[in-house]
Amino acid sequence: MKIAVFGAGATGGHFAVLLAQSGVDVSVVVRGATLQAVRSSGLTLRTDSGDIRADVKASDDSRDLGVQDLVLVTLKSHALSPAADGLAHLLGPDTPVLFLQNGIPWWYHHGLSGAQGSRPLPALDPAGALWQRVGPQRVIGGVTSRACTVLAPGVIEVKGGNRSLMLGEPDGRDTNRLRDAAQALQRAGFPVETTGAIRNAIWSKLALNLGSGPMGVLAPVPLKDLFAEQVLVDARLRIQAEVLAIARAMGCDFEIDFAAQMAFAKRSTHLPSIAQDAAAGRPIEIESMFLAPLRMARERGVPTPTLDLLVTLAALKFKASMSPSDLNAQ
Repeated sequence: MKIAVFGAGATGGHFAVLLAQSGVDVSVVVRGATLQAVRSSGLTLRTDSGDIRADVKASDDSRDLGVQDLVLVTLKSHALSPAADGLAHLLGPDTPVLFLQNGIPWWYHHGLSGAQGSRPLPALDPAGALWQRVGPQRVIGGVTSRACTVLAPGVIEVKGGNRSLMLGEPDGRDTNRLRDAAQALQRAGFPVETTGAIRNAIWSKLALNLGSGPMGVLAPVPLKDLFAEQVLVDARLRIQAEVLAIARAMGCDFEIDFAAQMAFAKRSTHLPSIAQDAAAGRPIEIESMFLAPLRMARERGVPTPTLDLLVTLAALKFKASMSPSDLNAQ
């Protein structure tokens, strides 16, 4: 099976290493220092039980890699639309594309019935590049919660238990391509679950991200230090209640085990990925993680006072730290 990972940063590198170790023919689309590192030394995954190294094909031009059986996309959401042409070069007539992104995905309305069905989200897919060049009909939705960090170009650290990876078709069907993707990832050691309600998993992950992301941008410290402050624990509880209310207004539902989340957070030295990006001056996923869910709240008349406050402050802090050229890349 030929699988291309488009964007072998923290999450993509993690997937690429374990897929290659399982015998999959893995290619990665990367650039810059990461491309040089992968070509010279392969990819290294640092785990609690030791390092795992894998040699994979790597290029910054997807045309070098040919048509794939599956494409796994782990780019940040703001980098997706510019990558549409590159993704298209990897696609045969039936190649599915598994998107693993934080927040509301560009294809969110595809496969829904009624007035919501197949409504594009222009703010997440400017000019419809992904809709036209990739196509929502190829999409398999995915949600992962592993805590991964790039230590150096081509070197990724993964922490925490082997949390489940959720996969699902946007229309909820149980398809052959969904089962094939799940089996390939299971053979690589990922505890995969398939679901007929992938949007529930998306909102559940979003509740987790929003429960720490805006606060992490404002105060870029490890989770254990952030939630040593009771006022921030209380704010997280209010945020997650607001996200659950938005999700239910959108026809989704999920459970939040707040006690278990806080028990983990109060031990964790992890800095949320969006806070890592903001602290490093890199573009952050403001639209998919912050603004799109709040826009849905406004459309459904759901009040979100805590989110409104923290998202506004986090966005202002980030914008104040960026140059005009960096802001244009958002």
